[in-house]
Amino acid sequence: MRLYKDLRTFSISKRSGFTIIELIVVIAIISTLAVIAIPMVETSVKRERELVFKRSLREIRTAIDDFQNFVIKNKIKHDEDSYGYPEDLEILVKGIEYRDSKNKERIKKFLRKIPADPMTGTIEWGKRSYQDKKNSSHWGGENVWDVYSKSYKKGLDGSYYKDW
Repeated sequence: MRLYKDLRTFSISKRSGFTIIELIVVIAIISTLAVIAIPMVETSVKRERELVFKRSLREIRTAIDDFQNFVIKNKIKHDEDSYGYPEDLEILVKGIEYRDSKNKERIKKFLRKIPADPMTGTIEWGKRSYQDKKNSSHWGGENVWDVYSKSYKKGLDGSYYKDW
């Protein structure tokens, strides 16, 4: 009896670590979880980038509209072909000179900086003038009426970023 008890104690104390089957099962479980998690992470990163993209578009488009409203309201001289829209995006950052009600010269700025397009990673936006066709990919150069991404990738909703 004593010998049997010593052998049982000996076998239990010598056994430490994992068996090969336990390791294979753990690796299989971790692999399955990774296969599930990776697409979710990719989708979440893409969704975040799309939110930044929407904010950037809204910021630029609002600045363009504010520029036109400011030009029309303050009767600032502008080229008739521009319809009061800025000639380029840099004007929104540099600002426009005007005289206030006290006849003081002032500069009105509409953007601190041109936001980057998160889809291309640059500040190069596609531009459309008021005179261009709606889906034109060539800028006429008369003014900046709208901006779009130069990326040819599709969003999560299946539409191209250049069409947003």
